[in-house]
Amino acid sequence: MYYKNVFTLFLLLWICAGTINAQTLPPESEQPIVEPIKLSGPRVGFTYIAPGTLADRLADDWDAHPFITQFGWQFETKYFALDNGTAGLIEAIVLVGGLEQELFLPSASLLIGVRNAKGFEFGFGPNIAISGPSFVFAVGSTIQSGYLNFPINFALAPSRDGARFSLLFGFTSRKR
Repeated sequence: MYYKNVFTLFLLLWICAGTINAQTLPPESEQPIVEPIKLSGPRVGFTYIAPGTLADRLADDWDAHPFITQFGWQFETKYFALDNGTAGLIEAIVLVGGLEQELFLPSASLLIGVRNAKGFEFGFGPNIAISGPSFVFAVGSTIQSGYLNFPINFALAPSRDGARFSLLFGFTSRKR
């Protein structure tokens, strides 16, 4: 039931992000521009681990708090872009959390998503962490300035051991 509500929320965000008409071929001026652009850069932020088995394990086994810092790197490929500014994305994000508490908590996520012309973006995909595999949903905004992008994202990784909520910031630079 919980996953159904989360999925419904992200489905509504998808619908609000832009209208998709799959029945007709768009005019030539709106055909996808197929020139992949690679972006990569550092990510920093915070993760809150909601009460549950995972938070209890952190407290019991390592005397750790459920609020941890995150440091890592994002690899992004914009695999298509439309004239209206909508772009399809694939992102791989590798993070290490808990260093401030003398912990080493690695995680990796692979997201498939969409960004509109104003920078609003969302994506979803698998996440692998020491706590086990889960699915991650992310939403955010990217501010573009020249060849630099400044993403700000909120992510939710629900699992049976407890949900993780992350807020990440960073920058990426364009490479063709």
